Amino acid sequence: MTDSFLDDADPVSPLSSPDQGAGTSVLERPETKEQTDLTDNGDADRFAHYVSKDRIAESRMTGRPVVALCGKVWVPKHDPSQYPVCPDCKRIYDEMRGF
Repeated sequence: MTDSFLDDADPVSPLSSPDQGAGTSVLERPETKEQTDLTDNGDADRFAHYVSKDRIAESRMTGRPVVALCGKVWVPKHDPSQYPVCPDCKRIYDEMRGF
């Protein structure tokens, strides 16, 4: 390389000399964090939901959330016998048994 070529190039921008080998440019963007809310804090928290026993057992071991038939996503921590059954879960379960 010659010194005259290096003098002409902008050392900050890799795109200033596109004929000079492969360059890399970094596009900066603001960092965004998606907040995943595992509970909807609505009426669904007042009900016991239908989830397979295997999923409940796995959730207790791993701490991963489960998905009820009605679509509610949460980490089970309470005794479901203390709550009434979710009407949506019951309806979906009854429809599934009909087949």
